[in-house]
Amino acid sequence: MHYDVFNGDADGIIALLQLRLAEPKISQLVTGIKRDINLLTQVASVDDVTSITVLDISLQKNMTSLIQLLERSIPTFYCDHHQSGNIPDSPFLETLINLDSEICTSLLINQKLKGQYQTWAIAAAFGDNMVKGALRLATQFQLKPDQIEFLKELGILINYNGYGADLSDLHFEPADLFRQLLDYPNPFDLQIDKQSPFYLLQAGYLKDKGHLDNITASYADEMCEVFILPCKPWARRISGVFGNELANRDPNKAFAVLTLNKEETLNQDLTSNKEAALNPDQQSYMVSVRAPLNNRVGADEICGQFATGGGRRAAAGINQLPQEEVDKFISLLSSFYF
Repeated sequence: MHYDVFNGDADGIIALLQLRLAEPKISQLVTGIKRDINLLTQVASVDDVTSITVLDISLQKNMTSLIQLLERSIPTFYCDHHQSGNIPDSPFLETLINLDSEICTSLLINQKLKGQYQTWAIAAAFGDNMVKGALRLATQFQLKPDQIEFLKELGILINYNGYGADLSDLHFEPADLFRQLLDYPNPFDLQIDKQSPFYLLQAGYLKDKGHLDNITASYADEMCEVFILPCKPWARRISGVFGNELANRDPNKAFAVLTLNKEETLNQDLTSNKEAALNPDQQSYMVSVRAPLNNRVGADEICGQFATGGGRRAAAGINQLPQEEVDKFISLLSSFYF
């Protein structure tokens, strides 16, 4: 059995979408929420694996499982733009890895397929906040402004769907969303079909985004801003896309969005991040960091200094930042870009 292993965000889903539209294949899908990146552990000991495609998850984070599979002589194609570490030398491993901060997995697959599903790649690039790359491809493809805006919204919505503490937070489980999108080789058909996933995601996103009206920065200086969100499903869903939106607002600043992890630590229903920042009982936060768009480096270095941190140079995160380390985190974020 072939296994397709992919990140549950826009980049991972659309990278696989392009491949399977070009090369249909019966496969077992392995994915999860955006931050579930140690996906190869689910495959390493499975007996029926005959071949694997891995998309948009860090090779470095999955090294042990990958080596186990290669030692079993399992042919593996690995495409990614996150930290890779030392890539194993194996005749069973084919890699397409580029750590450039202006590239994403779907853009790499687009190159591999010579632009066969370029409009989908454009949507993925927008979803991963690779705006320059998306606009460059859109110009090459001679898309109209309204087409570009639709692909931008589509990519953002698919990316938005991947954020949550677990699958119950999401509007669609990523594997199900992938299967539904396979019915739309032309992404513009999603706009025509009023029953398509696009419209359900759009409605959910607009509702969640409305909660941000009362949110202001808990910390701000010349180089960075930090926002704190309560432990609510809407906050978990919106956190990553909110970080991208902030980065696009001010390309010279770094941004961090901290979302409270444990709801039981709250003594009241938080309606603003100021209340969240002052609550002394909080235990840990999920953190999304965006480097300045005009200096897309350092997010991985900052987050990597914490036990559950990782990511890439332009965008990274921490799964559990203890309350007592928040000040340290803010200090690192600010000082890195001075």
